[in-house]
Amino acid sequence: MSKNAAGARTGSEQALALYQELRAAPGDSFDAVAARLQLTEAERDRCRTELTDLGLIERAAGPEAEGPGREADAPAPDAAVVAPDVALLRLLRHERDRLESRLAETSRAHTTLETLAGPFLRAGMEPGSEVEVEIVDDPARIHRELADLTNTVKSSLHSMLTGSVRREEMTLELGRDRDRVARGVRVQAMYSHRVGQVPEMVQHLAERTALGVEVRLSPVVPMNMVLADESFALLPTDPHDPDSPAILARGPGLVRSYRALYEYCWHAATPYGHEEPAEHGGDGLTEQQRAALRMLASGIKDEQVARNLGVSLRTVSRLISEVMQELDAASRFEAGVKAARLGLLDGEPYEHTP
Repeated sequence: MSKNAAGARTGSEQALALYQELRAAPGDSFDAVAARLQLTEAERDRCRTELTDLGLIERAAGPEAEGPGREADAPAPDAAVVAPDVALLRLLRHERDRLESRLAETSRAHTTLETLAGPFLRAGMEPGSEVEVEIVDDPARIHRELADLTNTVKSSLHSMLTGSVRREEMTLELGRDRDRVARGVRVQAMYSHRVGQVPEMVQHLAERTALGVEVRLSPVVPMNMVLADESFALLPTDPHDPDSPAILARGPGLVRSYRALYEYCWHAATPYGHEEPAEHGGDGLTEQQRAALRMLASGIKDEQVARNLGVSLRTVSRLISEVMQELDAASRFEAGVKAARLGLLDGEPYEHTP
């Protein structure tokens, strides 16, 4: 390759060319391959960083890097090449672990706040602290409290909702929005990305946005929550059960903690109308194809997939080919990426079995 041809490539193209050369010549060192491609020192370092961040190369072990048949005076490769499907699986596992860790932290924070909202807080509350906590199990009372907010809120109203709004409540909510915004109240509302795919909710969110409500969508909404004026909070005692009794808290001493949690989720969410275009595909997959896809994404070999499904290796190959065709993917790697983006890998991961 000429130096002009190498220089005409973008950084990512150079990294791809370097990666392909490393795979084709596993005995050569990273620097030797970079030199063969006539990359500058800056280009070489940039490619090394990009491939390392993607998990496509990792530092080679010392003695193990020598390999059979290597001459004693030949330079050992300083970078071990990782197959694309292995790198993808590691990335998916990392993202899954990171999300589980984030959810666990949110759950721990909620448990702590719930403890404070119970007898422990009441026992240690000093006179004049102006913190009131109540557990409300009457749905009618909860609706009254929410309706009263329209008249009592002065500066800000923040809400997050895990599901869709009932059809009969949409018009009522828009009326409240109109009144609050007209009085100068800042209204923020956060919903799950799934809600943004429901036709009725798409129109409802557009109408709320047109009235001046700030709407965001998030891949994870931990619970239903309503906060007002740094002094009012309403949320369920059980985040996994929207119909559970509600915690009704008044007083800035406690509500500020809930507000901090809300702000964290808000900044991680995407403004409504600015989402990346949704990818399509996967609707035509059979349960057997989906099962094969999830097992492969969990790192299970084709042979184990065949045993788990009770089919032949040839059938597994056919299933994967059909999955790639359905997802319009040119490789298993691309199919895995698209499946992750489409949520086809959600759910309990398959365990490896001997």
